[in-house]
Order: sequence, then structure tokens, then C-alpha cells
Amino acid sequence: MGRVLAVANQKGGVGKTTTAINLAASLALKGLKILLVDCDPQANATSSLGFGKEPSRKSIYNVLVATESAATALQKTSVESLELLPSDKNLAGASVELVDAENREFRLKKALEPLKPNYDFVLIDCPPALDLLTLNALAASDAVLIPIQCEYLALEGVSELLDTLMRIRRSLNPQLEVDGILLTMYDDRTTLSKQVAADLRSFFGTQVFQSVIPRNVRLAEAPSHGKPVQQYDPASRGALSYAQLAEEVIANGQKRPGQGPERSDQAA
Repeated sequence: MGRVLAVANQKGGVGKTTTAINLAASLALKGLKILLVDCDPQANATSSLGFGKEPSRKSIYNVLVATESAATALQKTSVESLELLPSDKNLAGASVELVDAENREFRLKKALEPLKPNYDFVLIDCPPALDLLTLNALAASDAVLIPIQCEYLALEGVSELLDTLMRIRRSLNPQLEVDGILLTMYDDRTTLSKQVAADLRSFFGTQVFQSVIPRNVRLAEAPSHGKPVQQYDPASRGALSYAQLAEEVIANGQKRPGQGPERSDQAA
């Protein structure tokens, strides 16, 4: 049964989409079957994997609002064993259209349930807001991966998000865990990055991943080519960092029976 991870932080510009895309690709390149769900109306994960605007293409909007089968909207990507449930601009209206819908916070959970046995991991790229789309993602997930930019304002954001997660556990998803906090846009030349990283590790301890994502030009360039960084420049620091993160995520999944890859040869 696939382990479902939401990549979430209500603060924008912290590397959520970059992390969702490149972690998904790194896991897939290790031989795992991965589904990436683009739950952001900006559809950046969709375009970053080479899918242009196409009005006729079914998307997560059709699944959440029109309750169509998620299987009918799946797209194969250029990375073998990585599939995408794409987004489009129509998703921006979903929060309004679902206001009076029955079980509105559980639409995504219900849609993903029949797909989970087909994948080792399902990653959900969340919008930078605690709206109904993010609530759907968190209600559907086993755990949350929280990217944090290495700056002081980010420290305030993670505390707010963890408070929100506590409320979601009480109301929507009692089993929701924190898979880890990921330091992104790390610049080892600056005292600020080092200090923020030290503060986060001091406060949150083992909840912070050992992997750190550096500021990397190749990471920034890859989306314009419609590729994850692993295909654009597999030897770059960004690609190597996400490969290391994938190992940690696999290890976390193996600690929990019935979630994540069960075959040891996959993670080798």
C-alpha cells in the first residue's frame, strides 16, 4: 500500500514544488512506483514535468469537483515509473465550488484510495495556503514533509504549520504524522543559513532531515526544460541532494508496516 506524503507549508517560495517534483523523480529512479499529485492551481508541478496548457486534458479539478475517477486523469511522465495527476487553472475555483459539498475535506482521500495499492509512494504538491485544497491533501495523507527555507521568517511559519497539523489531527486525520522538516535554499557561505539550520535542528531534533537542499542554479533551470533536475543535470548538487533525501524518505516508510516500499531490492 502506497505511503501518501503531502509536501506542505503555507508560506510560499520555500521549495514545495521543487521538492515534490525532484523527490518524486528520485524515488522513481530508484525503481519505485510513484504518483505525483499536483494540488496547486498554479499547476507548476504539471508544467515543470513538461505538460503544457491543454484544456481538454482531465485534471485533479475533474476528480475533486466532478468526482471523476482519478485513474482517467493520470499522465505518464518522461521518468519511468513516475505518473502525474495534473492540475490546471480551473482548480482555483474548487475551494468555492466545494463549499457546500458533502464530505468536502475528504474528496481527495476517496479519489486516491483505489490508486494507492499501485504505488510505493504518492506525493501531493500543496498550494501555499491553508485552504480547502490543502485540507484535502492533509486529510488524504499519512504524513507531511515540510520544506523550510533557511531564513528567520521561516522559523515562524513552521511553528504555525505544526499548530495547524495538531488541529487537523483532532478533526480530520488522527493518524497524520510529520515525515520530516527539510531545509531548502541552503547557502553554506552565509552565517544566516548555518544559524537557521542549527536553530531548527536544536528545536526539532530528529524531525529535521539530514539531507539539505542547497541553492543550486540547475534546480532553478530544470523546470523551464520540463524536466526534473535528475534528467536535466544528474550530477548537480541539487540532484544529489534529492537522491539523498529519497533514501531518508524510503527509510521512514520502511519503519511503518504497510506503508512505503516493502521489497528491499527496490531501495538498494
